[in-house]
Amino acid sequence: MGALSQAPATESSPLVRISHLEKLYPTRDNGNVHALSDIQLSIPDGAFVTIVGPSGCGKSTLLKILAGILDRSSGTVEIAGRNLEGPSKELGVVFQAPVLLPWRTVLANVLVPAEIQGLDPAQSRERARDLLSMVGLSGFENKYPGELSGGMQQRVGICRALINEPAFLLMDEPFGALDAMTRETMNLELLRIWQEKRTTVLLVTHSIPEAVFLADKVVVMTPRPGRIAEVIDIDLPRPRTLPMFNTPEFGRHVDAIRRHFNSGGALD
Repeated sequence: MGALSQAPATESSPLVRISHLEKLYPTRDNGNVHALSDIQLSIPDGAFVTIVGPSGCGKSTLLKILAGILDRSSGTVEIAGRNLEGPSKELGVVFQAPVLLPWRTVLANVLVPAEIQGLDPAQSRERARDLLSMVGLSGFENKYPGELSGGMQQRVGICRALINEPAFLLMDEPFGALDAMTRETMNLELLRIWQEKRTTVLLVTHSIPEAVFLADKVVVMTPRPGRIAEVIDIDLPRPRTLPMFNTPEFGRHVDAIRRHFNSGGALD
């Protein structure tokens, strides 16, 4: 796979540093669509950061660039002090759809990245079983994706992203297709996993309340070309609980984000 290059970071450096990032897509008429403009962002090691913004603002484009699967037009991306030059074992990615292989069991799906990276098979199987146990899927190792609910499939996707112990976990609207109750459950599950593993997380969402509930920092993006309008620190105590949705402090953060959008607070 691709690599991260250059010198390692110092302890005081952020895990992720994005500087003057630009992305332009060429069009058939020899023009360009300016997707991202002058993105500058630092993400501390162990932080949980969420991104919100209107449809088409470049949230997913930014995430794909950070995952090393889409080239940037200009600017720099550093992870742990090293330039990002393509997909890396330092990264784990969870997409909106779990994208599980239907002919492979749950355990075999989790092991896909370990097989690609040539990791020790016995150690990887042990870690995969531990991860499945952590998300409440012990006993489902030999089931197939079609036998699982949507929430269970997404848990498998999270385990797959964590199998190589990534330093940086990228999540693109991972719970957007789930019903409201399952989504709340998955939010709590994700926070529990994060608090246990302390992997640095960047999550894209269209839900302002979800962004506030999960994050240490919320990155608010503008319409295309996507720029960072504001980075809002979320000072709610942890661990987060569902009753927090009804507190004045929670509402204050939601209102601060909604002010960047229309009067109804919609992002689309």
